[in-house]
Amino acid sequence: MKKYGTSLAVRRMASWLLFMMIALFIMVPLYALFLATFKDGRDMIQYGLNLSLEWDRMHLKNYGMLFSGSAQRYWIWYRNSMLLTVAQVAITLLISACVAYGFAAYEFPFKNLAFVFVLIIMSIPFEILMLPLYQQINDMKMSDTYTAVLVPFLAHASTIFFFRQYISGIPAQIREAGRIDGATEYGIFFKLIFPIMKPSFAAMAIMNGMNSWNNFLWPLLALRSDTKYTLPIGLNTLITPYGNNYDLLIVGSFFAIIPIVILFLAFQKYFIEGMTAGAVKG
Repeated sequence: MKKYGTSLAVRRMASWLLFMMIALFIMVPLYALFLATFKDGRDMIQYGLNLSLEWDRMHLKNYGMLFSGSAQRYWIWYRNSMLLTVAQVAITLLISACVAYGFAAYEFPFKNLAFVFVLIIMSIPFEILMLPLYQQINDMKMSDTYTAVLVPFLAHASTIFFFRQYISGIPAQIREAGRIDGATEYGIFFKLIFPIMKPSFAAMAIMNGMNSWNNFLWPLLALRSDTKYTLPIGLNTLITPYGNNYDLLIVGSFFAIIPIVILFLAFQKYFIEGMTAGAVKG
């Protein structure tokens, strides 16, 4: 018994050290970026990102520029990314949950074949699809609109797959009890199944939120107007053959991390619960 307790303590210590190393590996670049926001952009070109605290080179000019009128375009890009991310996450979760519920709760012809197509879509790189999609939005007169950015990804294959697996673990007796009580199929989904799916919604909200917030390639193809750019595209325009605005790029990149951190902290509890659902069975 004592030997087992010692072995358990060693495993816990090893796990703690492993996760501390992973956390350190993640935090060091963020710390270097944070220090860079207090330095001139030319210092990054000369010395690169580093962890040195050079007080004589540090200042608040970059923050002053970010919150002054000269950085007005940056906040337009920030707003565009926020609106697109919120809209994409909300609509994608709703549509994907409805599709996944159909796969998990009902029997219909060619159900398994249709789900195989979902799995196939998951395995296709976006680079193969982007040119046909680009041609399609041009033919539909949707180019340079936020609709073109949103529509192709509203029914997300990996989100459908995750929701379908989660719903499959919910006892069918819950749906049957709802039908016995006279609830409609929509009522069963939104009043009984929907609340149970909160952990899975939190997990997929973080995943889809990160994907939408960091999405660069497709918005770059779909959008043309400077005032409609998302934040990744806007930050990319600060680097040109004629000059690089590293001062705004560094501090702007640091502020671009904040919404994702807030999103994860807000849903952290449900995220862990959702990702580990089904790992332990009674």
